[in-house]
This record gives sequence, structure tokens and C-alpha cells, in this order.
Amino acid sequence: MPGNALTRLRIALTVFFALDGFIFAGWVVRIPAIKEQTGASASALGLALLGVSAGAVITMTLTGRLCRRYGSHPVTVACGILLSLSIALPPLTHSALALGAVLLIFGSAYGGINVAFNSAAVDLVRALQRPILPSFHAAFSLGGMIGAGLGALVAGALSPTQHLLGLTTIGLLVTVLAGRTLLRIPPPTQSENAPQAESAPRRLDARTRTLVITFGLIALCTAYGEGALADWSALHLEQDLDATPGVAAIGYSCFALAMTIGRLTGTRLLERLGQTRTLVTGGMTAAVGMLLGALAPSLWMAILGFVITGLGLANLFPVAVERAGMLAGPDGVAIASTLGYGGMLLGPPAIGFMADWFSLPAALTSVAALAASAAVIGFVTRRAATAG
Repeated sequence: MPGNALTRLRIALTVFFALDGFIFAGWVVRIPAIKEQTGASASALGLALLGVSAGAVITMTLTGRLCRRYGSHPVTVACGILLSLSIALPPLTHSALALGAVLLIFGSAYGGINVAFNSAAVDLVRALQRPILPSFHAAFSLGGMIGAGLGALVAGALSPTQHLLGLTTIGLLVTVLAGRTLLRIPPPTQSENAPQAESAPRRLDARTRTLVITFGLIALCTAYGEGALADWSALHLEQDLDATPGVAAIGYSCFALAMTIGRLTGTRLLERLGQTRTLVTGGMTAAVGMLLGALAPSLWMAILGFVITGLGLANLFPVAVERAGMLAGPDGVAIASTLGYGGMLLGPPAIGFMADWFSLPAALTSVAALAASAAVIGFVTRRAATAG
């Protein structure tokens, strides 16, 4: 395949990653307004929000098969259309039950597109023989930051219906423009100069499935930390270190920015260190950072800890997904992504239970424990992806 076609394919996939983060962030910033509109209690809203999780997990397990049958490019475009359309549905609901039903659709599209474009990205990584997957995840992070910032700006001027319908319009336009490239360019094939062991995904037999699940555990450990910090970092700074609400919100913003920077530099880091050293170094860095963030006696030391944690965690998820995809194709991406998403769901409630049993700082140290576990798994499986 000509180099310019690969470049256009990389740009198109980057756009889809950014669009996914943009749309999801736009939904998140409107949750309080949707709660008020539906009149849902906190517990009823929590149950409704499970629709996103349930839809994503169910679809992730199926999308690998769809990508294998129809190709990852058409599935990415189809999920992009569904994601763009479904984001307009939540403001049209007036009960928690109806909200949960439409979020099931939204979650299905979100889970499906994540597996599809990660599968397409792994194919491109295989063709280019360059570890560029972190750059795609950086685009997702940047899209999320733009979506959240835009949502905050328009929240006072636009109703949730107007805002999310605007996201539908933007999403459909972007999907049409970037989707044309995906549909015109077939998935790239492996370079003839590539090592034979990496030439094609394996059949998903019992041994391969076990290896893929092991790589998925790295994604789970990483996403656990992301979910925990998203929901609990501000409360920790406010409750345990006497930060004002405004300053407490800075903690997660710094963590998210550090992850974005880490992913933007991830390709260069992987080319210099390789996958195993990146996983081990990243996991141990995140573990040290989270111990500082959870146990530091001062506010700014804790925020520094969050920054170090973000830099450490940044590339663990992309590397885990790439390993799984190289080993087993779309099925591997689906399994690893499902486990990773499960970790993001597990983190917040697990931290809550442990905070009740012990304390919130003690509970947050579990993020450090799992980050260190990811480093250990990365080291132990260093030869698994290429073993016969």
C-alpha cells in the first residue's frame, strides 16, 4: 500500500478517536442537567448510567466477530454513525427507565467503535512496524478535553437538547468525511520485511485466549486507576487535604493532562524503550506517583503525585491492546478492551467500599498496587506475544 494511503488512513483513524472522546465528554458534562430533567434520584440515575456500561460490555464482546466478518473499517463507520445519532437521545427522556434504555444504545455504539477503531489501528501498527497506538489514544484524550471545555462554555447558553443535537450534527459530518477515507482504503497488510512471528494474528485457541486475557489484565489495572481518579481525586483533595472545590478539581485535570502528554510522546518512548520496559517503567512510575498522591501530607505534593501517576499510566492501556491485537486480531482487541472497561467500572465502587472500611487515602493506594501489578504482568509476559 502506498505511503500516502497509510498516512491518510492514520489521519482518518485519529479523527475517529478524537470524535469518540469529544462526544463522550459532551455527554458527561450534561449528566447533571439530564438528572434534573428526568427527576431521577441519585440511586435511580446510577442504575440508568449502568446502561452505558452494559451496552458497551455486551457490544465489545460481539464487535470482534463483526470486524472479522465485515472488516474493522466499515464497522468503525457504522458505529460512528450510531454514536452520533444516539448522543441526541438522552435529553428526550423524562424518566430514569427511559434514560437507561437510550443509554444502552449509546453504550453499545461507544463500546463497538472502541473495539473497531482499535482493531483498525493495530492493523496499521502492524503494517508500519511503528508503535503509534499511543498517538491515537492521545487524540481520544484531546477530544475529551475539547468536548468537556466546549460543554462547560455552552452549558449556560444552550439546553441539553440543543447541545447534544449539535454534537450529533458534528459527529455525522466528521463521520462522513473521515469515513469516506476508511471505506476507500482497505486494511493494510503486513510489511514483507516484518518478522515472521508477527505476520498474522493467531487462531484464538485456549493458549492464545489465556495470553490475551493476561494482556487484558494490564488494561484492567490501568483503567481501574483512571476510573478511581476520575471519581475520587477531587473528594480526596477536598476532604483529606482541605482544598477548596475549585482547587480540588485541578487535581484530576492535571492527571488527565499528564496522561495526554504521556500518550503524545508514547511512540517515541516505545521506540526507545520497547514494550516491556515501557510497561514496567510506566507501571512502577504510576505506583510511586499514586502512593504520593494518596498519602502526601500537603495539597500540592498530592497533585504532583497525580501528575506522575498520569505519566506512568498513559501508555499501559495502548500497549496492552496492541499486544492483544497483534496476537489475536479483532478478537484480542475485544477481549482486552472489555477487561479494560471492566476495570474502569470496578475502580470507583471498589474505592468507595475500601474508603468505608479503612479511609479514602488508604483506598487510593489500591491504584498503586494494581499499577505495580501491571508492571509485573508486563515483565512476565515479555516474550509471550512472539512465542510459538
